[in-house]
Amino acid sequence: MLTRPSPHLVEFVKGLGGPLLILGAGGKMGPTLAALALRAAEAGGRRLEVVAVSRFTDPTGQQWLEERGIRTIRCDLLDADDVARLPDAQTIIYLVGLKFGTTQSPSITWAINTLVPARICERYPRSQIVALSTGNVYPLSEVCLGGSMESDALTPIGEYANAAVGRERIFEFYSRRHAIQVAQLRLCYAVELRYGVLVDIARKVYANASLDLSNGYFNCLWQGDANEMILRALTLAESPPSAWNLCRPEIFSVREIASRLGVLLGRSPRFMGEEGTTALLVNASRICEKLGSPALPMDVLLRWIAHWVLAGGRTLGKPTHFEVRDGRY
Repeated sequence: MLTRPSPHLVEFVKGLGGPLLILGAGGKMGPTLAALALRAAEAGGRRLEVVAVSRFTDPTGQQWLEERGIRTIRCDLLDADDVARLPDAQTIIYLVGLKFGTTQSPSITWAINTLVPARICERYPRSQIVALSTGNVYPLSEVCLGGSMESDALTPIGEYANAAVGRERIFEFYSRRHAIQVAQLRLCYAVELRYGVLVDIARKVYANASLDLSNGYFNCLWQGDANEMILRALTLAESPPSAWNLCRPEIFSVREIASRLGVLLGRSPRFMGEEGTTALLVNASRICEKLGSPALPMDVLLRWIAHWVLAGGRTLGKPTHFEVRDGRY
């Protein structure tokens, strides 16, 4: 399901310049995004080379990609010599970033989030780039206002969030200098069955663990929809860069979602604290107007996740820490 292309994507990929280079392809989203792009090309009768680049610290991820016909390259993107050896590419999906562990080692977070974009822009001054960013570049906002807009000031809390702003500024600098076309997508919580804010909530409900309501509202997006919109966002790349919030258009309540999952899981959710008036929220109306609203209904996604939890489906062991309000990750 995560790699099944829609007719819109199949048609879009027919006109995509190749090869398609996916940087940071060994993370949570990269493997399914690469496979989705290749399946879309095959469905449209388009010969498209998809190249997945990562350190591939987990060799099973590299094997999974190669079994599906995707070329893989092991590369340390902090190493200038490694980057220089990467193949030429007309189109690039940039998924590189570091978040968790920032509190313990902020310097590596800043290095990965700012030095790597510079190396990539210097290596590919004439390519088209979609760069994944994060909603963490915004400060907390009043829930009643509907989420931060792309034009809002980037004044977040914490080292990770400020390093993410730094990443965006590096892309902007090189885009202006070399006229590189870039679209920066500020993603708020991609979700599939093995990880994500909905999985975190579902597992707590099922375990009868208390849910902290102090950060009581959130955005999210089915990863299959996120990957498709990331690929189609190549049409949004500009110089200077364009910025787009990426999530479903709704704002979700932790209390309400936990209650809906409780019905599906046969549990009564437990809560602690009360909802605050602010949360980390974005408004995704602009990208939904351009690319269309995400296809998968929330009711379907909740049923899938509840079934996965009840069946003992595995997780990636990577909680989102969506409860965090002080920027410490």
